[in-house]
Amino acid sequence: MNDDLQSMFATIHDAARHDRIPDVEARRRRLAALKRMVVENRDGIARAIDADFGGRAREETELMEILPLLNAIKHASRSVRRWMRDERRRVGLMFQPARAWVRYEPLGVVGIVSPWNYPLFLCLSPLSDALAAGNRAMLKPSEHTPRFSELLAQLVPQHFAADEVGVVTGDEAVAQAFTALPFDHLLFTGSTTVGRKVMEAAARNLTAVTLELGGKSPAIVAPDYPLDKAARSIVLGKLTNAGQTCIAPDYVLAPADKVEPLAQEILATIVRSYPALQTNPQYSNVISQHHRDRLEGAIDEARRGGATILQPPGSENGRKIPPTIVLGASDDSLLLREEIFGPVLPIVAYHDLVDAIAFVNARARPLALYAFTNDRGTRKAILDGAISGGVTLNGTLLHVAQDNLPFGGVGESGIGAYHGRDGFRRLSHARAVYKPGRLNAF
Repeated sequence: MNDDLQSMFATIHDAARHDRIPDVEARRRRLAALKRMVVENRDGIARAIDADFGGRAREETELMEILPLLNAIKHASRSVRRWMRDERRRVGLMFQPARAWVRYEPLGVVGIVSPWNYPLFLCLSPLSDALAAGNRAMLKPSEHTPRFSELLAQLVPQHFAADEVGVVTGDEAVAQAFTALPFDHLLFTGSTTVGRKVMEAAARNLTAVTLELGGKSPAIVAPDYPLDKAARSIVLGKLTNAGQTCIAPDYVLAPADKVEPLAQEILATIVRSYPALQTNPQYSNVISQHHRDRLEGAIDEARRGGATILQPPGSENGRKIPPTIVLGASDDSLLLREEIFGPVLPIVAYHDLVDAIAFVNARARPLALYAFTNDRGTRKAILDGAISGGVTLNGTLLHVAQDNLPFGGVGESGIGAYHGRDGFRRLSHARAVYKPGRLNAF
């Protein structure tokens, strides 16, 4: 496999050096090929992901993966000519007459390592940015979604030349060999633990990285905000893909006197949204028995520690874990120490906003933050006081759906950001150019 990896990389690397700066039409052709690959195979893609999860609704894959990806490709194709333009910069008086500008040039070969939770979007959305920036790419989809990964490996050669985009499948050892290649940029989406290893491997080649990691993304409910509206948004963000979303609200901070009422609103919203929950095909399975055991272990630990566990009526079924609300979990419990990545939601009481912000900042910086308030002063206090990669106000998840906003973490939740123009620039080399005028003394 190492020989195959090296051969694929050499082919793509040589082509990137030979055709260093593709014109706008070449970039649009590649983006069109990516779109065509997804549109023509959307049924097969949805079936493969459903099979890998052991049950994930076609509608969820369409809404959370296929449609956002097609929108991102469309946005890039429409915008790439503007993004490619040279950017004029002011020249200091001492160096006049002269001109200065920045050229945004392709880096070369971008390596993309993607996770299992959104296997299509988190693999091909960064590819869209890479192609718009004029790069070529190698993809390493997750071994935990083998059917999708094999399908991708079959489809890519049907739509791209071997020296444009390549797909590598395999286990952790293959992923380690992949990240050891001397890419011009390496983009990884996954856990913070693995992200550290990826960064270490990239450092040996001085390869720049973009790391999209995770963390415990909080939802802060302010005293002024209607609990029913907050509950609807939190349930949407938490139960999409059964909580297996890197920006899902990991826990909720609520005023002490509103913890119980909010918990009941959330529980009622779950029952309305998912009647006959365990037989509802719209409610996704947990990806594997390992993750099911991990989540059940964290719930049991919290219960043994005296926490109150609330679940809607219905028995367990296969890999489906019922939505679970946890009240009174201790600060040192697994649920409040580690990223949950499942349909389990602790609600933590706070006495004033300063305490809530301090609770967030006492932990590793999260990928997302959700603030529910209609008060400007409260909103400003949260935005100024609490640190996170991105924010949605009075909602969940939606900042990531905006093609014109960067998506990225800070601290342990990631390095760098992509999506749209920010992705184009992240995967480009900003090359400075200075040209003196004819009468310039220098």
